[in-house]
Amino acid sequence: MPTRIYLVRHGATDLTAEDRFAGSTDVSLSDEGRRQVTALSERLRCDTLDAVYASPMARTLETARIIAGPHDLEPLTEPDLREIDYGHWEGKTRDEVEANYPDEYEAWEDDPLTIGPAGGESGIQVLARALPVMRRIVQQHERRSVLVVSHKGTNRLLVSSLLGFDARGYRDRLDQSPSALTILDFASVTRARLRVFNDVSHNEGVPSRTFQRRLSRWWSRAGH
Repeated sequence: MPTRIYLVRHGATDLTAEDRFAGSTDVSLSDEGRRQVTALSERLRCDTLDAVYASPMARTLETARIIAGPHDLEPLTEPDLREIDYGHWEGKTRDEVEANYPDEYEAWEDDPLTIGPAGGESGIQVLARALPVMRRIVQQHERRSVLVVSHKGTNRLLVSSLLGFDARGYRDRLDQSPSALTILDFASVTRARLRVFNDVSHNEGVPSRTFQRRLSRWWSRAGH
């Protein structure tokens, strides 16, 4: 039996709907987000969970507690699972960032793995703190199933690294929708297999006002 990680992105927030950078900004789930996460909780109710870990942000902890409730588990906080810190972009919309910091935004679009906003983090810095946490969770819960609740950027960087993809393209080629479920099975800490990715089928019938935005300009330019 492999070690199974249920990797979840938190549910929607009001800032998600407005397409604002909110990496280190602490914000709660919106009503939409709670409906999404409740639907995921029902989906996972009959699965076996042995432990629950979450970033300490309000949106991730609330997500983790809703899902963990039927399993009588209390989430353990892991500060290094927090989202990318977007520095002086925090709280601004993507359009505002593009308009006010065009050169910085262009450089980040081209190489988000090694470049971060002023006062913020690059993808490499996020991996340097989040990947050891994931490895430790896998080691401590060998042959068990664990829920890990984190964030859009952090999850994509983790998946890229764990599967041996070029993490430089994590924003272009991977997505993480609010309350998305990704499942990874580990034969060892260095051998991971992707079983489910970015699954939001539990949200069918849940009304959505989440802002649908391109993954990056690389994506929007395709075919043009």
